[in-house]
Amino acid sequence: MNRGPKTSSSDRQKFVEAIDNLFLKLELSYHYQFYKVFGTDERLSEAKRLWAESLKKFPPSGIDHAAEVVIQSNDYLPTLTEVIKACGDSIESLDIPSVQEAFIEAQKSFSPRQEFPWTTPIIYWAAREVGWDIVNSSNNANALKAFSKVYFRLIKEMGTGKSFDISLKDIQDVAEPLDLDLLASLRKKHDI
Repeated sequence: MNRGPKTSSSDRQKFVEAIDNLFLKLELSYHYQFYKVFGTDERLSEAKRLWAESLKKFPPSGIDHAAEVVIQSNDYLPTLTEVIKACGDSIESLDIPSVQEAFIEAQKSFSPRQEFPWTTPIIYWAAREVGWDIVNSSNNANALKAFSKVYFRLIKEMGTGKSFDISLKDIQDVAEPLDLDLLASLRKKHDI
């Protein structure tokens, strides 16, 4: 009997660690509420099983990120539903690069940018909106901040179903011919 794709023991171990870390963060952040809900070892064990079953479709990195999000945004112990929603909204669940990785990819890109092998078109559109000069500026300390703001906004739009494509129609197929007279005058001027 085939029960679906096999997961490696290291993937399973990472998932178990993510669930354990989630509960540890909840315990440390919501101490009294946590013990009121998961007061006994039996209840805690059952809760971990239920939450693991409900969160198994998300990658461990998405669960870790969601734990941080719910802790930062909730005054009270979050429910399983809130954690599932945070996992779904997590950038890691979309299988796209982190902000830092995307920013580095944008900096490493070259012209014509539409032909660059982007990991995801969102990086192209975020860098284009911020401005290539700003993205490539080594002196601008706010470049990453500006890029991340646009990047996260585009990720949210992608989550609502918006499609991001890169059109190749803007690329000029024919290069402009070389101005031989200008070239000759520049060679003469610079004694080349």
